[in-house]
Amino acid sequence: MTATIMANDMPFDPVLSKLISSLNDAETLSGESDLLFLRTLLQSKELNALVTVHGKVAKIGKDDRLAPVLSDSMQVALEVLELLAPRCLISPLCREIFHLLQTPHLQSLLCAHDAIAQKDFYPHLPEIPVEVDETEPTVKIVQLVKSNEPLGATIKTEEETGKIVIARIMHGGAADRSGLIHVGDEVIEVNGINVEGKTPGDVLQILQNSEGTITFKLVPSDSRIGQRESKVRVKAYFDYNPENDPYIPCKEAGLGFQKGDVLHIVSQDDAYWWQARKETEKTARAGLIPSRALQERRIIHERNQIQTNGESKQNDDFDRELIATYDEVAKLYPRPGSYRPIVLIGPPGVGRNELKRRLIARDPEKYRSPVPYTTRPARPYEVPGREYLFVTREKMEADIDAGKFIEHGEFRGHLYGTSADSVKSIIHAGCVCVISPHYTGLKALRTPQLKPFVIHIKTPPLEELKETRTQSKARSTFDETCSRSFTDEEFEDMLKHDKRIEFLYGHYFDDEIVNGDLATSLEKLIKIVNRAETEPNWAPVAWVQ
Repeated sequence: MTATIMANDMPFDPVLSKLISSLNDAETLSGESDLLFLRTLLQSKELNALVTVHGKVAKIGKDDRLAPVLSDSMQVALEVLELLAPRCLISPLCREIFHLLQTPHLQSLLCAHDAIAQKDFYPHLPEIPVEVDETEPTVKIVQLVKSNEPLGATIKTEEETGKIVIARIMHGGAADRSGLIHVGDEVIEVNGINVEGKTPGDVLQILQNSEGTITFKLVPSDSRIGQRESKVRVKAYFDYNPENDPYIPCKEAGLGFQKGDVLHIVSQDDAYWWQARKETEKTARAGLIPSRALQERRIIHERNQIQTNGESKQNDDFDRELIATYDEVAKLYPRPGSYRPIVLIGPPGVGRNELKRRLIARDPEKYRSPVPYTTRPARPYEVPGREYLFVTREKMEADIDAGKFIEHGEFRGHLYGTSADSVKSIIHAGCVCVISPHYTGLKALRTPQLKPFVIHIKTPPLEELKETRTQSKARSTFDETCSRSFTDEEFEDMLKHDKRIEFLYGHYFDDEIVNGDLATSLEKLIKIVNRAETEPNWAPVAWVQ
């Protein structure tokens, strides 16, 4: 009689019990050592527990009582985080849930739930090799129903053999969803038409002239590499229209975007052409965009052309400029009581200091600005520690060399600057630090420690610039006495400076305000600052990790 209970009185799995019974019947038919090994294995508590767990997991979806409601609970949790973020400041309950959903243990639990719901726990076994006649290539027939949607695959001619092969499969496209067409497959026929000796353009014409079902005869590639979507998100710093790109492999497969769009890069397998979709279009078919390396080469080529035409002499920033194409980003969620510094960047005279002053005046307890340092003497009406912190030149130069200033500069023989400690003290006090540094200090400010929110205070067109400053009786900031209006030359210099700032640092800006009417600009600034405090924003991925 075979034992059917375990040492801890747990019942055996019925299947294992039958196997053990079969072993007892076969004792006389095989070697005793092999039977002993199998009996020990089948009677082990560990194997029985694994079989029990597997059986219960496998029932999920068949038993209504165990069927999962969602298979993407992790994605739902991320969406809930975005909805909760603006409410964290006013609701302690929302704040508690917000932090709970970000804990590693809960997120791991949700990932495990999704894996089981999607049945992503079965072992992935290699395909069983089939003996074939090596003189005849294996051929597969694939049929796809033609619709308004592109096929989602590109083809090319192999240089060495002249064969037409599948060059890439677009993520989310019809070919990708079919699971039957792979990169490297050789195209033999399309709708019964032999493509030997034809060009990719000829094959494309056959596809365009076909209606209903499209039948491909393919020779499978030797190696099949499964397409796995990457999780990389990038912010684009240039406009792109595939219709105007003469070098894209297939214009229909291209993805157009504008500067500032966030793109989900689903594949970087090709050195020159990435596959991407806009973050706002999560279910759309992926499209081709130029890779970072390709776009950098294009920009360098364009600038070399400008130099050839002698125009680069007017702008000495080409050699020093960091070529901005894409920046890898991630969602940065606001944390209650810890605010990102608000940095106002713009040309001298555009009004960023006045906007800062008015924002702080609305709520001086919440919005604060660090007192800058200077080496110039105090004026009669100035109080040390209020307008400026007055120090000797030797002291300030030593602190600059020690890296204690996030930005500094010299104006009319005197040093000015903002210390890093003064910014950090405002943040640690639970206030919003508002600063308007010289634009050259922006690189030093953009660190994972400070995580600034940068707003470009932009000049309006020349005529509007003159009109608004004349109406508001604005005084020139280029005159220390502030006793006169801006000159036409100062207005033009302001526009030139602004263009240079955008060229050099435009990829650092989180938002912009065209500062024409000051009251309107202040209203927009308040809305932007509130959004920075309450909503998740895309930031460099290093700031989130």
